Amino acid sequence: METGFLFILVFGLLFLGVPVAISLGLASVLTIALFSGDSMSSVALQLFTASQNYTLLAIPFFILASAFMSTGGVAKRIIRLAIATIGHFRGGLAMASVLACMLFAALSGSSPATVVAIGTIAIAGMRQVGYSKEFAAGIIANAGTLGILIPPSIVMVVYAAAVNVSVGRMFLAGIIPGILAGLMLMIAIYVQARRKNLPAEEWKGFHEILEGGKEAGWGVFLIVIILGGIYGGVFTPTEAAAVAAVYSGFVALFIYRDMGPLAGIPWIGEDRDPRERVGFKAMVYAVAFFFVWLILSFFAMGEAGETTIGFRAIVGLVGVVFILIAYPLWRGTGGMSAIPGTLGAGLPVWGRNLAAMGKGFFPALVHDDTRKVMVDASKTTVMLMFIIVNALLFAHTLTAERIPDAITDLMLDYGFNWFTFLIAVNVLLLIGGQFMEPSGLLLIVAPVVFPIAMELGIDPIHLGIIMVVNMEIGMITPPIGLNLFVTSGITGMSLVRVVKAAAPFVAVLFVFLIIITYVPFLSTVVPNALMGPEIVNR
Repeated sequence: METGFLFILVFGLLFLGVPVAISLGLASVLTIALFSGDSMSSVALQLFTASQNYTLLAIPFFILASAFMSTGGVAKRIIRLAIATIGHFRGGLAMASVLACMLFAALSGSSPATVVAIGTIAIAGMRQVGYSKEFAAGIIANAGTLGILIPPSIVMVVYAAAVNVSVGRMFLAGIIPGILAGLMLMIAIYVQARRKNLPAEEWKGFHEILEGGKEAGWGVFLIVIILGGIYGGVFTPTEAAAVAAVYSGFVALFIYRDMGPLAGIPWIGEDRDPRERVGFKAMVYAVAFFFVWLILSFFAMGEAGETTIGFRAIVGLVGVVFILIAYPLWRGTGGMSAIPGTLGAGLPVWGRNLAAMGKGFFPALVHDDTRKVMVDASKTTVMLMFIIVNALLFAHTLTAERIPDAITDLMLDYGFNWFTFLIAVNVLLLIGGQFMEPSGLLLIVAPVVFPIAMELGIDPIHLGIIMVVNMEIGMITPPIGLNLFVTSGITGMSLVRVVKAAAPFVAVLFVFLIIITYVPFLSTVVPNALMGPEIVNR
């Protein structure tokens, strides 16, 4: 009786157009009030407990980091790097768009943000060289879904909070599936490109890859900070999210200078003296090497106590000296005797830029661009957290009424094994994903299927990756597929045209889902090797 009332009320409210969060919360409150032995005070207690969840605190920080990265010009630099790397293959611009989505996914943790940031630039570029708008839109809509599979992923954080598993293991588990999904999309593009005789970009050599890497390096290094910091034992996933938000804001405002009071002000003008440019760049590379070396060596060795900060600093200074000598010799003129003068010529550039950054620091914090990013991130956070808190209340109601236990007993009595159970989970999530936002759906389904999966011996991390992949497909299937609406908005195409454009590549993701579902090794090998298997108390 209670089970039927709860689910009928939820789906009835959703069918009437009531927002997901209100449907979940209202159905839970009414079920507790009318049928449960719990007092109504348990509702307030559960809402308070859910809002104080430390793991979920990572979500607003990742959203803020994604907002800064989307606004701060990181996308165009990543696209340049991707084109330089694989653009020379047949259909290379489309394949580079997928690679760019993979890289940006590792920065943002959000699928819609990936579609907007990469799609806005990549679709226009593909159209200019002869790709059809439908083909370009279909690629971006599908590749953008990698934003929730490649770590760090907001949806993975939600799953970890819902079933109390390790966020770190979930992030590790997404690495191989994320790369595999990207490669499968690239192979599909290459086959289509050969069949349709799509163009290839000119191979510009390894120099272009290096130049693209240097431009995108500040953004891409965020991946190292997040994952290296977590698995180097420096900080927790929540702390990593906070560091990512601060770092993203600093890079967008003061390094790339695509927003804020320093927008449009170059570090050094093109008309400056060549010696000044060479000296400045030599010092930039030296300083960057020193700090990157200290961070990476600490992630790798410092936490375990294998080396001291003094030893690592000495090794880093040796590299600094080498760069300060080698770069002026390579790019400058005059030989060894000219090196001090060349480096000295670069010092005023540092002075001007540090002065500009100091003067613009506080104005940058209240600048219109910064305020817009903060407001947009806050809106997204409030919307998502409202859904999550009400979904956790729904999960509490399920648990209090022992509904997952009843469903577990029922499915086991009907003879379900792990193989047939995973088929049922995929069907349920694929259908639900067409009508609900991923985080809300996951928080509804996960508490129900998780106990059954544990009884059948399914790895909890593997189950999480299966659910995330289903959420991916749900984001590109009508009528509620969020990526379809975002792609329609940035291309001006009707929703029906976007659905048709995305359909061939959705088939690739269906094949990918089958592989991930029945080859658990792909999801578990990395987390088991680095952190050991997830231990769940049944």
